[in-house]
Amino acid sequence: MLTRHIFSQLVREIESQAVAAQQQIGLVRAQIASKQREVRLAQLTRSEISSLPPDTPVYEGVGKMFVGLPAPELQNKLGASVKDIETEVEGLNKRLHYLETTAKNSQEHIEKMLKGGQA
Repeated sequence: MLTRHIFSQLVREIESQAVAAQQQIGLVRAQIASKQREVRLAQLTRSEISSLPPDTPVYEGVGKMFVGLPAPELQNKLGASVKDIETEVEGLNKRLHYLETTAKNSQEHIEKMLKGGQA
C-alpha cells in the first residue's frame, strides 16, 4: 500500500515537472519570436537609414521623445542592438533545447513507471 502511494506521488511529481517545462517552452518560444521581430525591425530601419544621404536628419525614440542623431551613429547603435538581440536569441534557443529535453525525459520516465507499475 505504501509503495503504491510513493509510486503515485513520484508520477505526480514528474508529471508536474513536465507540465512546468511545457509552460516554460511556450514562454521561451514567445520570447524568441519577440526578439526575432525586434531584429527584423532594427535591420529594416538600418537598411532604410543607409539608403538616405549621410547628412539627412534622423531621430531616435527615447521614451516619449525623439533625439536627433547623425545617421551613421544611429546605424551603429542599431547594429549593436542587432548583435545583442541575436546573442539573447541564442541563449533562449539553448534554454528551449534544455526545456524540450526535460519535458521529453519526464514523459519517458512517466511511461516507464506506468509500464513497470502495471507489470
